[in-house]
Amino acid sequence: MCGIVGYIGNLDSKEILLKGLEKLEYRGYDSAGIAVMNDNGVQVFKEKGRIADLRSIVDEDVMANTGIGHTRWATHGVPSTVNAHPHQSNSGRFTLVHNGVIENYDILKREYLQGVALQSDTDTEIIVQLIDLFVSEGLSTEEAFRKTLTLLKGSYAIALLDAENNETIFVAKNKSPLLVGLGETFNVVASDAMAMLQVTDQYVELMDKEIVIVTKDAVQIQTLNGEAISRDPYTAELDASDIEKGTYPHYMLKEIDEQPLVMRKIIQKYQNDQDELTIDQEIVDAMNDADRIYIIAAGTSYHAGLVGKQFIEKIAKIPVEVHISSEFGYNMPLLSEKPLFIFISQSGETADSRAVLVNIKEMGHKALTITNVPGSTLSREADYTLLLHAGPEIAVASTKAYTAQIAVLSILAEVTAKSRGLELDFNLVQELGIVANAMEVLCDAKEEFEDIARKFLSTTRNAFFIGRGIDFYVGLEGALKLKEISYIQAEGFAGGELKHGTIALIENGTPIIALATQESVNLSIRGNVKEVVARGANPCIISMKGLETEEDSFIIPEVNELLTPLISVIPLQLISYFAALHRECDVDKPRNLAKSVTVE
Repeated sequence: MCGIVGYIGNLDSKEILLKGLEKLEYRGYDSAGIAVMNDNGVQVFKEKGRIADLRSIVDEDVMANTGIGHTRWATHGVPSTVNAHPHQSNSGRFTLVHNGVIENYDILKREYLQGVALQSDTDTEIIVQLIDLFVSEGLSTEEAFRKTLTLLKGSYAIALLDAENNETIFVAKNKSPLLVGLGETFNVVASDAMAMLQVTDQYVELMDKEIVIVTKDAVQIQTLNGEAISRDPYTAELDASDIEKGTYPHYMLKEIDEQPLVMRKIIQKYQNDQDELTIDQEIVDAMNDADRIYIIAAGTSYHAGLVGKQFIEKIAKIPVEVHISSEFGYNMPLLSEKPLFIFISQSGETADSRAVLVNIKEMGHKALTITNVPGSTLSREADYTLLLHAGPEIAVASTKAYTAQIAVLSILAEVTAKSRGLELDFNLVQELGIVANAMEVLCDAKEEFEDIARKFLSTTRNAFFIGRGIDFYVGLEGALKLKEISYIQAEGFAGGELKHGTIALIENGTPIIALATQESVNLSIRGNVKEVVARGANPCIISMKGLETEEDSFIIPEVNELLTPLISVIPLQLISYFAALHRECDVDKPRNLAKSVTVE
């Protein structure tokens, strides 16, 4: 949930580190800091708040060719300057940044650091104080680093400076993502390639429980036991323009507008020369060999999984269960005889999902990851991968990744169905093309959605989203979008469930946003709206063309009913965006949240 950068080379490191942290601020923005090292030692600058706050305190006169940086999402200890990274040992010799959670930090503190005065409330400080302790007992820095890592339980990505060796950054990872970037006269460290795309597009993936000795001229990868490892770099296929806002005021708005392009790109990537959709035959075989599919995901990806269940069951005729990863890991249900697990994650680094993946791989089950990030942990460790091809998603509130996940799930269902000899009554390539066009229409209707947000959500303290069937799943995602960026208490419900308790919360003026895109339940959901209106609710009905009535607030273009989640969600994304904007919330970086959830 935090971001790490590091640089060692011939240039002054300060601006490189700060620019890198700005690219990683989506991973955490409670506090930030950098440490730079030259012949005079190490200087640390850190501050509570955003990277802009850190910039204001960095001494521009300090010149240093080596440095590390960190942007934090708090786990242990409140957001503060003291708890911000980098952390230093009491001797001042060692300086460290860390992403992850050290589960046994309290035990290590009691066993090894009884006489050490700790400066922060973090689990991270334990690491740097242990290294200092072991060096004081006669170990070299590398030996102390290695010994400390063998004691840690949990997740970590670490970059360490030694004030007595300004030509090296010591790096290690376990479970948390970390890369080493390569240059001709320098090398870098980053949680995400986009952070250091400013200086290199060549990166080496690091695996769990590896140690890396990074100098400006070399990168040495080793196991914890000291065994040397050779690994070729890969080219980060990122366009610098993809990670800039351009003329947009917020990344979220830019990413909403990119959804039509993403739909067309997905069609292109999964189409063969005969204009047919195709995926790797091994994935098709795995789908057909399974007697039940288990979709594992969290947050927005979980909501996409609920829609995907409808696709796979209705199109490919394979039973599907959808589970929240953080619950599945500790409360696994009775599995079928031949399960296939599908992990959905925008980042491919979701810690809760990875915990499940590790578990089911030990049980001998096959796994498919659907992710936006090639080479991510979930992608590497699963048997198969389907990529979203959505491009970098920077805003914390996911938009284009959600629709990309749904589109890829529809392709998976369609290709599997055809392999099973099942007849489809529609052409998915054509239907996804219609969806892309409908998305453009909706993205061009921003003024209307801003008016809806102003009318229904400008002063409310809560709101309800209702729908039936597949609309219910979209309502869950709409409620999540609204609550996470506008801080309005929003909940999604199946329309028929309101009268089983929730209707007690309806007061005069309570906003009810209802989706009506399914002909089979159109009258039912409208009946549910009548029930809440009778109790004083203020209804906003979003319907599909052909099902509309005069009382509806907005009518979306007609698409295949099964694919309506791809377009019915866009009004909810834009309404949430404008609600947050009117409330003067930080749209791209909502409080208490981070983009990549790399801690359990």
